[in-house]
Parts: sequence; C-alpha cells; structure tokens
Amino acid sequence: MTDAAPEHLRTRSEGGRAAAEYPASPEELAIPVYDNHTHLEIADGAMALSVAEHLDRAAAVGIAGAVQVGTDVATSRWSAEVAAREPRLLAAVALHPNEAPELEASGALDDALAVIDELAAQPRVRAIGETGLDFFRTDEVGRPAQFRSFEAHIDIAKRHGAALQIHDRDAHDDVVGTLRRVGAPERTVFHCFSGGEDLARLAADEGWYASFAGNVTFKNAENLREALRVMPRDRILVETDAPYLTPAPLRGRPNAPYLVPHTVRFMAEVLGADLDELCADLASNTVRVYGSWQDDPVTRGEGG
Repeated sequence: MTDAAPEHLRTRSEGGRAAAEYPASPEELAIPVYDNHTHLEIADGAMALSVAEHLDRAAAVGIAGAVQVGTDVATSRWSAEVAAREPRLLAAVALHPNEAPELEASGALDDALAVIDELAAQPRVRAIGETGLDFFRTDEVGRPAQFRSFEAHIDIAKRHGAALQIHDRDAHDDVVGTLRRVGAPERTVFHCFSGGEDLARLAADEGWYASFAGNVTFKNAENLREALRVMPRDRILVETDAPYLTPAPLRGRPNAPYLVPHTVRFMAEVLGADLDELCADLASNTVRVYGSWQDDPVTRGEGG
C-alpha cells in the first residue's frame, strides 16, 4: 500500500507555489525533536514527496517524528491509516472549524463528528485537532456551527484521553471562554500559536501548551516572539503546519518537517537558550502531550 495521499485529499495545495522546490536541508540537530503538527497529505512544490521521503529527510536532520493532522473526514481517515503503519507518525483527527458551517447546513455535521469519535479510539490517534474557532473566514451566521463542533471535539478528546489541538484565528476570547466553560482536556495545545504575551500568560496559568511554527521567524511577528519569551519552557512545542508557514529566510518555498531545525534555532536565539537544552525540552514536552512514538508500549500522553 502506498503512503501517498489520494489525489482528492490534496485540496489546499494551490496558491502559486507549484513551481517552488523544497529548500536544501538544514544542519542536523544534535538532540532530536518532533514536528507536532503537519499536513503531509498536501502535495506542494515542484516535486511532491511521499510520506517516507518526508520522514527520511526529517530523520536526517534530527526530527524524530511528526503528528499528521486531519482537517475533515477524508484527511482524518487517511491520517489515522498512515500513522497506523508508519512508526514515525502519530495522528490527529478532526473537522477544521471552517468545515463546520457547511456540514451543519447540509445536515452532515453529526455524522462527521461520529467518524472523528470512531477514529479517536485508534491507538496511534493521539490528538483531536485541528479544531477550534476561526472568525477570519466564517461570518456570524456560521459561528454557531463552529461552537457546536468545537465543543463536540473537546468532549471527544476528554472521553478518549487524547490531547486537543486548537485552531484559533481571530477568536482568542471565544476559544478561551469555551475551554473554561466546558472544561479543557488535560493536554490542550494552541497549534500555530497566534496570540501575544497576554494570551501566552493566560495559557501558562491554565497549564495549556503553545506550539510555535515558522511564522515566529517572520519580521512582523514580534507578538509571537513576546509570547515565546513568557511561556514556561515546559509548555512550548514546535511545528511546521507544513506545507505552510515556511520559516524565514525560506518564505515562498514549501514547508516540510525537515525544516523544523530552522525554527528551533531561531527560538533558541529569541530565548537566549542553549540549543541542545531547548531541543531536549521540546522533545520531552511533545512526548508528555502525545505519548511515545514507539509501537510498544502504545501510550497516550502523560498529562501534567
């Protein structure tokens, strides 16, 4: 069985980067870390890579594994399937918040949520995500469906003992309010953290995690760097959100897990931290959230 995603899953690869090639590999990290949020089903770049090619490149530069993230029923199913046979992957499954209004309008939201609930029982599905709220692309008419979907995903995560990966765009107050109202899962991650110092301090007080992507390196992202500085070191994760958010100075090229070292080195500079010590913290934090990547024993996150 091939690890390539079916063509119909690759729905978000357009955007003018089809002629761009993947960048050269960075210097290897001495202490391996994990990419805790990537979308390997999306074929981006002039020469699309298979899952195995992505992970081989990643391993060669000190990336020990990744969390492959679904955004709808089809990509969630594929994520669970590929993680079940690829020991360097774990899976996250969910309906992206921008999917919820359309599913609600067609009467399909409950059935789709039932599929996510079923997938969440699989041993290598360790997170429910990405779920949350997105008020950038969804107007007020569609927001009730987003809230209903978000709350259902929170319930699924808690019932299955899985981590929660949150997509939060232009909705900080409502995301936090929802988590407080219904009760956040023990391990809650703000994927591609988009807030500033205030949200970071709030997340730290709640014991939530902030995952930083390549956009922390962008020139206009001082708010993200301020957030990184105030987050406790035991609540920081790193991700690509590949093929998006390629770190500087590689913007305009497709992102991939093997480019994580660029972001990690930048984070170490921002924090004034020893690179190896930061890598060790990132790896420990990631395993605490998602559990071991090893096949035996299969363990979910430890909490804390």
